Amino acid sequence: MTRFTFDRMDTVWQLLQRGDDQGVAIGSAEGGAPLRHGQLRALIERTVAALNAAGVGRGSRVATALRNSPETAAALLAISCGATAAPLNPALTAEEFDFELGDLRADVVVAEAGAPSPMREVAAARGLPIVELVAETAGGAGSFRLVFPQKMAGPAPHGGFAGRDDIALLLHTSGSTARPKLVPLLQRNLAASARHIVAALLLTPHDVCLNVMPLFHIHGLVAGLLSSLAAGGAAVCTPGFNGLRFFRWFAEARPTWYTAVPTMHQAILSRAHLHRVDIARGHLRFIRSCSSSLPPVVMEELERTFHCPVVEAYGMTEAAHQMTCNPLPPAARKPGSVGVPSGCEVAIMGEAGELLPQGSIGEVVIRGPNVTPGYEANDEANAKSFAGGWFRTGDQGMLDAGGYLHLTGRLKELINRGGEKIAPLEIDQVLMRHPAVQQCVSFGMPHEHLGEEIAAAIVLREGKTSTERELREFAARHLSHSKLPRKVVFVHEIPKGATGKLQRIGLAHKLGLVS
Repeated sequence: MTRFTFDRMDTVWQLLQRGDDQGVAIGSAEGGAPLRHGQLRALIERTVAALNAAGVGRGSRVATALRNSPETAAALLAISCGATAAPLNPALTAEEFDFELGDLRADVVVAEAGAPSPMREVAAARGLPIVELVAETAGGAGSFRLVFPQKMAGPAPHGGFAGRDDIALLLHTSGSTARPKLVPLLQRNLAASARHIVAALLLTPHDVCLNVMPLFHIHGLVAGLLSSLAAGGAAVCTPGFNGLRFFRWFAEARPTWYTAVPTMHQAILSRAHLHRVDIARGHLRFIRSCSSSLPPVVMEELERTFHCPVVEAYGMTEAAHQMTCNPLPPAARKPGSVGVPSGCEVAIMGEAGELLPQGSIGEVVIRGPNVTPGYEANDEANAKSFAGGWFRTGDQGMLDAGGYLHLTGRLKELINRGGEKIAPLEIDQVLMRHPAVQQCVSFGMPHEHLGEEIAAAIVLREGKTSTERELREFAARHLSHSKLPRKVVFVHEIPKGATGKLQRIGLAHKLGLVS
């Protein structure tokens, strides 16, 4: 098989050439034989040929609604090598699937054989062919075959492996308050992002990632899966995150790293005291956190518990995931920072579109080979988000003298209290220091005269107690009067999105604080 030098790898298929044929590529956290790199490449070649024979080729849009599994991982890799993959959350409703398939302009859908899904009825109503994915576990974790309906016939007009400028992946932004935007990520965008992650984390063929992130999300698909394989290493796939099963997977998979969002890290920490032996026997080289802000107190607790460095990274869909990352030792990790630029340029932009000097607070902007060329069919969003060659992230932050990026929050999540813009992350970090607080999210609550007032939702640690007055008094020792939460509510669980992110926007309504 042809081998490529790393700097020439501009497609997903080229990235997958690095692994030794006999090295483990994909494993299952549920046990069974793994899939080797050579087997994975052969499986992808067969799948691309089968897709082409059924009329699906470069530019064809293939929507999937598959649960987390090794077969899903291999299938998404194979589809993205020869067509355009559009992975959807299998938990969507029929109405949501109808929107997704229409907005994606899907040509075909892939569903798990024998598994019911509202996507099947929606696809049938739209006249879309439904391809069945059949797991073949006897061939190793991730082995599968596709069964096509008889009406599909090829050959595809544009067959073979995708080129660097073909769309590899189509994903919607989270769209918390407006219609989600459709992000096309080119082959070269994904390849660049995976290369950047490999370089930032010093990944090697000896590394094993325990991937607990959903594969319909860019975090799990690029950081957990693609970067591992691009380094010639292995990704062990889980059925999704489960705090009760994490340590069993950890003991059996013996990973050298895992990547997750802060709420998942906190769930792991809550059970870590029951698994000290498994942790002591582990082989973690580092832990990675991304997709939302990691409270410094959680970072400190993770490092004490697992005896390895924790690196916080910064990513988003439009950048094919990673943009910055804290370096591994011996370089400095800065708690509260998302690290230094990772293969792309990062700057701070003012309201008038000017670039600001080091130390200034403004909007974080990026540019580089991993960044999407623009939203699909959305001129208005492109005009707002792309300026002078820079992509405007919508995040507020500051670059310090060492080049480390410190985020202060999403611009749309800033609390506007009587004209003063307050970053909820600052309040979160203070309240998280209280020994009784397990999780905290601060947010804006409508106020008749000030526009917005500050509120905070708190999850207490097991066996701990506190009161609203106690937490306000604690916060008053660290925050100015204008930044103190006027309302503190105690909840068993803070609402989260499908990928585990805490939901800040609209939280006042969800918690019944607004009539």
